[in-house]
Amino acid sequence: MTFHLDEGKNVMIVRPIRTIEGVVTLPGSKSLSNRCLLLAALSSGGPTRVLNLLDSDDVRYMLGALDDLGVEVTRDGPTAATVVGRGGPIDYSPPRRGGGGEEGGEGDEEFLELFLGNAGTAMRPLAAALCMGDGNFVLDGVPRMRERPISDLVDGLRQLGADVSCVEGTGCPPVTIRGRRLGGDDDDGKKSSQSPRSASISGKMSSQFLSSLLMASPLIDDDVSISIKDELISAPYVGLTIGLMKKFGVDVDVSGNMDGGRPTFLVSSDRSYVSPGSILVEGDASSASYFLAGAAITGGKVTVVGCGSESVQGDVAFANVLESMGATVEWSADAITCTRDPDMRLRGVDVDCGSIPDAAMTLAVVALFADGPTTIRNVYSWRLKETERMKAIVCECTKLGARVEEYEDYCVIHPPVGNVLNDNVLIETYDDHRMAMTFALAACGGVTVNVHDPGCTAKTFPTYFDVLGSIAS
Repeated sequence: MTFHLDEGKNVMIVRPIRTIEGVVTLPGSKSLSNRCLLLAALSSGGPTRVLNLLDSDDVRYMLGALDDLGVEVTRDGPTAATVVGRGGPIDYSPPRRGGGGEEGGEGDEEFLELFLGNAGTAMRPLAAALCMGDGNFVLDGVPRMRERPISDLVDGLRQLGADVSCVEGTGCPPVTIRGRRLGGDDDDGKKSSQSPRSASISGKMSSQFLSSLLMASPLIDDDVSISIKDELISAPYVGLTIGLMKKFGVDVDVSGNMDGGRPTFLVSSDRSYVSPGSILVEGDASSASYFLAGAAITGGKVTVVGCGSESVQGDVAFANVLESMGATVEWSADAITCTRDPDMRLRGVDVDCGSIPDAAMTLAVVALFADGPTTIRNVYSWRLKETERMKAIVCECTKLGARVEEYEDYCVIHPPVGNVLNDNVLIETYDDHRMAMTFALAACGGVTVNVHDPGCTAKTFPTYFDVLGSIAS
């Protein structure tokens, strides 16, 4: 048996993997799942049926928050839901006393507290959207969430007129929101002179801040202009957001180059979200990276079904990186196939991973099997994710026998001599799902790998070890 769970030690023992070969149908994308749910909740035109919804912790946090906010959501099994939209901003009035709301710090104000775990794809978009309706909220999460910066988003929301703050002064959650309708008439009944409303934010830490502002903009009764004042990382995720907004009836006008430029985004006040009736969540491209990488490392042949050449997700570009390392990649509209000629060795690469920071973690383990060093650039965002991923990757790769040079926003991985990995290593996962999933692939080096806290994969892929085990031998 390749995989064995030692429940007493909370360790998944991964025996040496000779080959990874087969077909994997991907679970739904986390980013798309939570975006679809939120836009469906803001839409008019009838209910929206969301299909291939990711069954994971992050999505459950979003679903729980929508339930707490009074949005009507019917679960149709673990991977489908029907959402009855509000036809605009989400307004909420918690009971005045003793009804589940939490008393705020000013007068008789009461706040609804939404606990969002470590789900950034729920925290950031909800923080923006709830600023546009009526109601008082506190958005909070686990201790790690309280270390994840959100001040750039808060700053942008304030520029648009929202009453929102990081209550502990850290620039991180908890976030307090005193929601009020923005745009149209001011409080004194006069027409607002702020049109378009504008905000200029940094795009260097996370594209989720821009995506969150964009998704909330149609809820404002003014035109909204958002500009990037420095550089935009993970631009494909912003493209994903804009494409999804279009499916819900809202166009975003983009001026300038999103890839490496300082673009400006305009959302017109005359557009609002309309349900498409039903929407299918694309398979998760980040999850695809593990299986494609396994094929490249072992020389097996793996096909991932659910994302391909027509994918809206930037992480499909990880397959191109594998190809540059010596793998063979074939594309169809909704599938990617990867293999490697066993007579051809993988080679180290120097690659800018700013557009694929999640999949770049998988590259760190593939680098252990390459000839020569691999340089993974433009991944400062690793330091702001579920854990401090740069330090985590450096530590665990070093345990396996690699030499790693760490810099502020990039690292250089020198594989072990002869690509011979250290055996029976305990991999710490830092409560980070991607650390568990990617470092399990180290067993492809003919060694046993012990993955601590394998249950952390529930954040995005609860069945990961079952699926990987089904195609590993």
